[in-house]
Amino acid sequence: MNSFVMPKSGSDWFIFVIRVIIGAVFVYASIDKIINPGDFAKAIHNYRMLPPAFINIAALLMPWLELITGLALITGCRYRGANILILGMLVVFIIALAEAYSRGLNINCGCFSTSDTAKSNLVARIIEDALMVIGCLIIMFKDRIFKRRASMTVETAV
Repeated sequence: MNSFVMPKSGSDWFIFVIRVIIGAVFVYASIDKIINPGDFAKAIHNYRMLPPAFINIAALLMPWLELITGLALITGCRYRGANILILGMLVVFIIALAEAYSRGLNINCGCFSTSDTAKSNLVARIIEDALMVIGCLIIMFKDRIFKRRASMTVETAV
């Protein structure tokens, strides 16, 4: 499926829906962070994982990367590269959330809101991110998944 081309087959539609859902989540997640970079920097700081010199850089760059990759996934423009970047971000997010959970931190993950008063269910966020990882892997290996299924159908018909 090339960029900006509407899906034709059932498997193309399935991949398209996964792309739109994950892309929309990333676009939505980026908005509050772009509007409130200072508050997002505080959310990053609360994880106590990054050295102070990297917190502001991460708070400024990460939301824009989320927005651009989310839009690319939705539109199909360079979606394979965007999918790989999103997959990498999700792995980092899962590691950060799991580390915060294991240390018993009661923090706002900064995933969708930068508000100090909002506390996050870290386990729920880990599960959501893991589901998106599965979606990214389906997108990444779609040719292998659907060719195998198509060849199995042909073999059983013969």
